[in-house]
Amino acid sequence: MRIVVALGGNALLRRGQALTAENQRENTAIAAQALATIAEGNELIVTHGNGPQVGLLALQGNAYNPDEAYPLDVLGAETEGMIGYMIEQELGNRLPPETPLATLLTMIEVDAKDPAFDDPTKFIGPVYDKPEAERLAADKGWQIRADGDKWRRVVASPLPKRIFQIRPIKWLLERQTVVICAGGGGIPTAYTSPGYLEGIEAVIDKDLASELLAREVGADLFISATDADCAYLDWGTDTQRGIKAASPKAMAKFNFAAGSMGPKVEAAAQFARLTGKTAAIGALADLADIVAGRKGTTISKDAAEILFHD
Repeated sequence: MRIVVALGGNALLRRGQALTAENQRENTAIAAQALATIAEGNELIVTHGNGPQVGLLALQGNAYNPDEAYPLDVLGAETEGMIGYMIEQELGNRLPPETPLATLLTMIEVDAKDPAFDDPTKFIGPVYDKPEAERLAADKGWQIRADGDKWRRVVASPLPKRIFQIRPIKWLLERQTVVICAGGGGIPTAYTSPGYLEGIEAVIDKDLASELLAREVGADLFISATDADCAYLDWGTDTQRGIKAASPKAMAKFNFAAGSMGPKVEAAAQFARLTGKTAAIGALADLADIVAGRKGTTISKDAAEILFHD
């Protein structure tokens, strides 16, 4: 079975954790342990978030020389290499030594006129208390928004249109390679004039880019792995209910948090609706059970309207 697993940001760095290499290695090792349970006997593609890492690199560059700071597309490429290396190493330590692994820098096309550029919503970088966030925004020209009880920098998040490396990704899969690609939603690029492709200042949503990837490689199953064991209605209240299975149409009737579960539900429902195959949302630690259909939330066109976990 061909499976795309989109690792949530918590797989590499838990909320509020220091952005150290040691912390990221420890979290990547946990993610690799879960991925190893489904790698053998399947064709596996792994994507991942990079918001905190891109934000950190941007801060470091700004501190060095603000006039020479690297743009977000270059920082995205840097994080794809860094995070891909960690995932490769930790997976390689848990899979048979002959298992080939490869990380691909993945350019993804967006529309330079996407309306997202007029309304930045994508969180990047560390979390701050409001006064500190406001000070940084004034000093650095950032746009900021509340993220729970904290504040973070936001940048534009245009929709992904095309994955340029799709042919080498398929080639590697056909040769039983575990492929790590489209990290952080891929490297954002756009045609700024006919036939001229450039990097662009944005961060593509990782879940939507992963869904596009899953469709284009012909995945049999698309999984959004997060820190929640499934998607919930009325999350955080006395009446919360965990969704076991639902159709895309049923999921569209409910509102999920825009900064967390919302993009995952949107991407999973879109994959199921457009392909007729199954998407799932669940905890990273439950990957094997999610693949077997025992845990998580599954979304498929032939599902009952909505079923809840007991």
